[in-house]
Amino acid sequence: ASLSLMIRMQLGHPGAVFLKSDWFYNVVVTTHALMMIFFAVMPILIGAFGNWLIPLLVGGKDMIYPRMNNLSYWLSPNALYLLMLSFSTDKGVGAGWTIYPPLSVYPYHSGPSMDVLIVSLHLAGLSSLVGAINFASTNKNMPVLEMKGERAELYVLSISVT
Repeated sequence: ASLSLMIRMQLGHPGAVFLKSDWFYNVVVTTHALMMIFFAVMPILIGAFGNWLIPLLVGGKDMIYPRMNNLSYWLSPNALYLLMLSFSTDKGVGAGWTIYPPLSVYPYHSGPSMDVLIVSLHLAGLSSLVGAINFASTNKNMPVLEMKGERAELYVLSISVT
């Protein structure tokens, strides 16, 4: 919420400089985008509901907290830590290139901050992928015998399509 507020204040008053430098604004934009994608949308909207709601909806009550999803959650804090570390290592990588290249202050990033960010994004992506595999296998293997594809709840179908 604080990152959204900072971006909104900067964009809401053209010409006014709330964040003091374009580089810092780019760091805030990049951080906000990565946090929302990898640490809010996937784990909260998909993971938190998928961890207990999908097994309940398909009738697999004994699979409410599957082990593979726990593995995906163990990867998320490490990815978040590395993301924060990448902004304070060397020159910092939060120049906007990962989200929107024209925001980039530097034409290239050759330092260790880039390596840390790449590892962070790969861990976050792996976390999402492991969660997605878990949901797909839960949808396929755990429904009760009477449940056909057309009788599944819309949320279960939307997770399968996703």
